[in-house]
Amino acid sequence: MGFRLILEAEPDIEVIGEAGDGAAAISMVAALHPDVVLMDVRMPRMDGIQATTAIIAAGAASKVLILTTFDLDQYVFAGLQAGASGFLLKDAPPTELLAAIRTVASGEAVLAPTATRRLIDKFMPLLANPDRQTNHDAVLNQLTDRERAVFAQLAAGRSNREIAAELHVSEGTVKIHVGRILAKLDLRDRVQAVVLAYESGLITPGG
Repeated sequence: MGFRLILEAEPDIEVIGEAGDGAAAISMVAALHPDVVLMDVRMPRMDGIQATTAIIAAGAASKVLILTTFDLDQYVFAGLQAGASGFLLKDAPPTELLAAIRTVASGEAVLAPTATRRLIDKFMPLLANPDRQTNHDAVLNQLTDRERAVFAQLAAGRSNREIAAELHVSEGTVKIHVGRILAKLDLRDRVQAVVLAYESGLITPGG
C-alpha cells in the first residue's frame, strides 16, 4: 500500500497490478505486460527469485527490479543472473525508488556501485569455479582493447559519464562502446555485465 501511494502520485507512473506471491506475479505479468515489475524477494508459495527466473525465461519484455535487504536475502545474485535489471534497498527513500523505476523502464539498469560490491562480496563463494581463467580469456578475446577498458569500468558499476572522464572520451563514444559490448557478449544490460565480470574473473572483490 505504501509503494502504491508513492507511485500513483506520479503523473508518469501507473500501478496496474499487485501480486501477493511469486506465482501470482508470473500470471499477472503474462496478462498485464507491465513495463516494470517491482519484485520482493521473500513471499509465500514462490519467492521473488523463482518468479524473476520464470518471467525472464518466458521472454517477457517486462523489466524486473528486485527489492532486497542485503543482510537477509540470500538469493539476490541468482535473480541478477536470471536477468533482473537491478536491485534496490527496501528502505530506499521515495525519490530513489521513483528514479530506479524510471531508469529501469528506460532500458537501463539500476546499479549502485557500493551496494554491488557488498552483494558480490557476500556471494563470491557461489562463484568459485576452476575454469574462471578460461572464462576470463574467452570474454576478453571477444572485445577490442578499448572495449576491454570500457567493460572493466562498466563492470565496476561506473556511469557513462564517469567512464568518459576516466578514459578521456565523450559520453557518446562510451555509449557506443557499451552497446557493442552488450551485443558482443549477449548481455541484457549493465547488471549482467557486472555478473559476467565477476563470474569470469575479470573483477574480484576488492579489486
